[in-house]
Amino acid sequence: MNRRIFSAFAAALLLAASGVAAVAQDKSIVVASTTSTQDSGLFGYLLPLFKNKTGIDVKVIAQGTGQALDTARRGDADVVFVHAKAQELKFLEEGFGVKRYDVMYNDFVLIGPKSDPAGVKGSKDVTAAFDAIRAKQAPFVSRGDNSGTHIAELKLWKEAGIEIDKAKGEWYRDIGQGMGAALNTAGAMNAYVLSDRGTWLSFKNRDDLEIVVEGDKRLFNQYGVMLVNPKKFATVKSDLGQSFIDYLVSEEGQKAIAGYKIDGQQLFFPNAKHDPS
Repeated sequence: MNRRIFSAFAAALLLAASGVAAVAQDKSIVVASTTSTQDSGLFGYLLPLFKNKTGIDVKVIAQGTGQALDTARRGDADVVFVHAKAQELKFLEEGFGVKRYDVMYNDFVLIGPKSDPAGVKGSKDVTAAFDAIRAKQAPFVSRGDNSGTHIAELKLWKEAGIEIDKAKGEWYRDIGQGMGAALNTAGAMNAYVLSDRGTWLSFKNRDDLEIVVEGDKRLFNQYGVMLVNPKKFATVKSDLGQSFIDYLVSEEGQKAIAGYKIDGQQLFFPNAKHDPS
């Protein structure tokens, strides 16, 4: 073999090797998820366990549920992990998702100032609490970002018989931001705010805030996961994405979710079903 042919052959081998290395280095997926899974610290705990098992890196885009679903609709994510079932099922009906799996649940809690100007502390009726807040025009912070928490809040106003778009005034602060920002704003304003329990438990800057209403069955908060449809977007890494989903709903993944605690308190409760929605 002359030197020129050998050099060309060596260059081809090097190019092939670099291509294999690039594929190996790109063993990663993008998950569009909620701010609650990020802000609660769940991903910081769970994703290293998943990577250690599979070698797959997970890059998280933390947004409100509506924004996360829109990110997936643009083909900018491989997996969606959110908490607004009606919107998730619509996503499936539109053909953007393959299957939906229940993963875990926790609950929403109504947070408020210890001074409790609306007089709702200790109530188990969250809609009565919302009505009292509106009647006394006590400061209330809304995420206003089409997140799962925001959707739940709007549903509670409706169930309380209140058309919040008409009823809101200076007392109602719509911030268009995530859960951490909403809690910070509520702390600064001495206001009420609806939060998922996981983010509240991990929230450090509580100031004069505390849980004032909890335990109402209407505060149930279910999380689901879906693979983005590779028939819609050829860029979807379906095998790697499905590996992440399979881990979440597996016995090992469910045990890991149950094991995530802050100050001895469990933040999420696994409830994966064998059959997807």
